[in-house]
Amino acid sequence: MLTHLLYLHGFRSSPRSNKAQRMAAEVDRLNRAGAGIRWWCPQLPPSPREAWAQIQAGTHDWPRDTMAVVGSSLGGFYATVLAEHTGCRAVVINPAVHPDRDLARYIGEQSGWHDPEDRFFFRAEFIEELRALQPAALTRPQRYFALIATGDEVLDWREMRERYAACPMQIVTGSDHALSDFETWLPQVLRAVGAPDGQTP
Repeated sequence: MLTHLLYLHGFRSSPRSNKAQRMAAEVDRLNRAGAGIRWWCPQLPPSPREAWAQIQAGTHDWPRDTMAVVGSSLGGFYATVLAEHTGCRAVVINPAVHPDRDLARYIGEQSGWHDPEDRFFFRAEFIEELRALQPAALTRPQRYFALIATGDEVLDWREMRERYAACPMQIVTGSDHALSDFETWLPQVLRAVGAPDGQTP
């Protein structure tokens, strides 16, 4: 039974993303029905080292057997790091597989997707921080569920498929990096994290 659920947004994103908001609404609905799920969707700092420290601090007392994490894009990378450290269940949505390589071109000043006034500087040293976090391999792949869209315009879906090849997986034909049709796949996400509406017998 799911008791604690963490959502991790992607690069330049925020808790205001459509998927984060939809997940929050679903947890609220389940809690009104008595599920008692603790929900956390933090705004992650640009520094991967600081983001990982925040994730660790916020989940250090969470029960490993009944917690789960959902992460999108760079958040999927962080979700994988957390799952490897704790053994918890993880859903990764169009996850970043090589963020150190892919984010190198974004070094410099950036703005948030949901608030263009929210500006930050993505520093060169953040690339090494990402490399330091990269898990060598995925252990216990059955704990993962990968949701991968072939229409992802930002990341290569084939790299995602290869990285999570041993894990339960849903390949979405078409769609996009944001997984704009997330609503369609929400029941599978709930099932994967062990939420009441999606628990397997």
